[in-house]
Amino acid sequence: MIRPSSTAKLFGTDGIRCRAGLPPLDPETVSSIGSALVSLLGAGAKIIIGRDTRESGPWIEKALKQGIAMAGGRAIPVGVITTPGVAFLTRKLDGDAGVVISASHNPFQDNGIKIFSPSGQKFSDEMEDAIAGYLARRQLCGELRPVDGPAEVATELDSSPLVRDYIDHLTSHFTPQNDLRNSGVEGLRLVIDCANGAASAIAPLVFAELGANVTVIGASPDGRNINEQCGALHTEQLERKVVAESADLGLAFDGDADRLILVDSTGARHDGDSILFLLGRHLHQRGRLTGNRVVATIMSNFGLELAFRNVGIDLVRTAVGDKYVLEELLRRGGMIGGEQSGHVIFPDISLAGDGMITAIEVLKVMSGTGFDLAALTRDLIRTPQVVINLPVRQKTPLENIPVVQEALSDLEADLSSTGRVLVRYSGTENIVRIMIEGPNEMMIRERAELLAKLLSAALSQEDRSDSLSAD
Repeated sequence: MIRPSSTAKLFGTDGIRCRAGLPPLDPETVSSIGSALVSLLGAGAKIIIGRDTRESGPWIEKALKQGIAMAGGRAIPVGVITTPGVAFLTRKLDGDAGVVISASHNPFQDNGIKIFSPSGQKFSDEMEDAIAGYLARRQLCGELRPVDGPAEVATELDSSPLVRDYIDHLTSHFTPQNDLRNSGVEGLRLVIDCANGAASAIAPLVFAELGANVTVIGASPDGRNINEQCGALHTEQLERKVVAESADLGLAFDGDADRLILVDSTGARHDGDSILFLLGRHLHQRGRLTGNRVVATIMSNFGLELAFRNVGIDLVRTAVGDKYVLEELLRRGGMIGGEQSGHVIFPDISLAGDGMITAIEVLKVMSGTGFDLAALTRDLIRTPQVVINLPVRQKTPLENIPVVQEALSDLEADLSSTGRVLVRYSGTENIVRIMIEGPNEMMIRERAELLAKLLSAALSQEDRSDSLSAD
């Protein structure tokens, strides 16, 4: 199964993301994005802006604010805060849109822009296309200009009370009957890895106020160390720390804290599939899982599908991207969905995935059942899975390369009902992902490596052909 991606598309699966300082994250284009938002939303539009800890965040915020102001809008910057924190404050402050300046799990050199509607839901593809069209028209007319003009920028609010509001939302959102502080978690030993990102000043407070005994790592951001050998993508340090501290659980957030990876008391890592299984089955056992279904993406392990099938739960798959998971949840009235990467969404709580809300939901299940994470996920038997990320210069539509299609057809026939093969371009990086699942890890690794070599050669040939055509 292949989901092609257009090289001309401004927005990927999670907003705009690229190297900071290069188009479309250069000052002129960022300013025009701000103007485009106001143009679409109407004069006087109020736009809430938050950012993570990257060194490029302040100047991107400045350019965005100037573009908003020049178009007659009002920018409300709230400082360093998580992506779901911006979604929450957009609702609370009656904003017309919320903007997060973050590249999530990417290294510090990258940055990005995510845009939320007033409901806290990410902008639709149609709205993103409208912004891209606005920018294309301005570029065609030569109207992308430097942004050091005299436009007045709205006075910044004191963000501390607003961040405090978000913390209170996290700790007090639940009813007295299921509030974590009344559920026996007092004294639970947690190790929290904040990825030197937006959660650094927030997550330690949240879980300490909920009564846990908290040890914190990855909470000393310097503008360049975000996600650097820490956080949700690099859990090795957290795994060691959980064991060394004899902790009950480890929580790893990414740079903007919308995803969560867990580490159990033995030091074993648990991704979004484990979280979906644990929480989905818990809801099902209590008759609270609407439609007896959980929504995941095409990247979730085949073993999750089998484990759910064994307990009477249907797994519905979507394209990669939490926005597509949310769309399916809202369409079907679902209770929970998410991605293997650790994005988990509870529409009844928030339309934005929030790693800290996910952690609290897991802790509630642990405390309510008396079981630890390892026991709660024991029945999830993963099918061996191999993923290879292959860097590419450009995203040539894979369905237009016959040799690749032939290889995929042969592999799918070999796997039949015992596994899956998926080749797709990343929506946020210039890479093509090759994922194969099957009963024999050695076999699927060999097949994945062969497919990667074939794909690399085919794409190189396409690049050469394009170069000759251009000459």
